[in-house]
Amino acid sequence: MTRGDRRGGRRVRGAALGLLAWLCGIAFFLPVAWMVLTSFHRETDAATNPPSLAAPLTLHGYREFFGLGGAGVSPWPPLLNSLTASVASTLLVLALAVPAAYALSIRPVRKWRDVLFFFLSTKMLPLVAGLLPVYLVAQNTRMLDSIWLLVVLYTSMNLPIAVWMMRSFLAEVPMEMLEAASIDGAGLPTTLVRIVAPVALPGIAATALISFIFSWNELLFARVLTGIVAGTSPVFLTGLVTSQGLFLAKVCAAATVVSLPVLVAGFAAQDKLVQGLSLGAVK
Repeated sequence: MTRGDRRGGRRVRGAALGLLAWLCGIAFFLPVAWMVLTSFHRETDAATNPPSLAAPLTLHGYREFFGLGGAGVSPWPPLLNSLTASVASTLLVLALAVPAAYALSIRPVRKWRDVLFFFLSTKMLPLVAGLLPVYLVAQNTRMLDSIWLLVVLYTSMNLPIAVWMMRSFLAEVPMEMLEAASIDGAGLPTTLVRIVAPVALPGIAATALISFIFSWNELLFARVLTGIVAGTSPVFLTGLVTSQGLFLAKVCAAATVVSLPVLVAGFAAQDKLVQGLSLGAVK
């Protein structure tokens, strides 16, 4: 086989892989696009089978979701609860994961592999298996229907994966920079804030975004441990399915609104996310 034939074969394989990637991307995007399109339809048009793509567009579903239709319940408290729990838990995760990852990568502790395995083993327990003990503890401590209970739970749930991610990111920090900071008399807090954090900023952004998404989308604990006061947006979405039936356009409008914070955060941090994931994957 000549060199030209090999180059032609590589081009064909590259084009085939690119086409496959586009097909996979479209397959993942189509349900989201369909949800957004359905949110702009009337209930009668959304419920047709087969669905009509040429149906007239309207904002009625969004008006119903935001309680502007007359009988709706305001979605703002659940949205604010989700935002509070997600942001607070993400900040706590970063505050705990960065020093832990620093100790496991740059200044490795003894038996650091066992420590990492312990972190990973906590993710092997199904969430539903720990639901009853958590409920009893929350009941005895009078923490039921409290947003701060969700903050603590989300922090503990996201901390193991955050430590694993941050360790791979911090392992890329040049040791020469740390040695120079140590010679200049920088302590651990100064080293973390002024040396490690700027270099590992893409990894920190990627870890923060993933922790935020996991917290925002969590449903099981929020459904069982909260009520009227601390209910989150996923719990609010499940409440839209009532005994009166499923109003598809309104549910799609609600799902679109609830998805917007995650989409906006991902779009705003997409460059840092790609850099962070690449930084952690390439040694």
